[in-house]
Amino acid sequence: MSQTQKTVRQEIEDKLRAAFALREMVVVDDSASHAGHAGAPAAGESHFNVMMRSADFEGKNRLARHRAVHGALGPDLIGRIHALALNLDV
Repeated sequence: MSQTQKTVRQEIEDKLRAAFALREMVVVDDSASHAGHAGAPAAGESHFNVMMRSADFEGKNRLARHRAVHGALGPDLIGRIHALALNLDV
């Protein structure tokens, strides 16, 4: 990987930091736990767990929070992720 090429985890973090006023965020690349499973690419970077705390989620239900995160990540990045587990709260 070149210095300018970001990992998928870094792309996720950058996009979420730009889109939300975060109190806390942890992004875990859990791809190694899924190696060899159907749909898991050999190169990895396919399964992620994201925990976020943001005032931006106040008054939004679970579906609205998930839609906001998916919208912030965009269709190109979402299309490269096989599984995205979200734990979102205020």
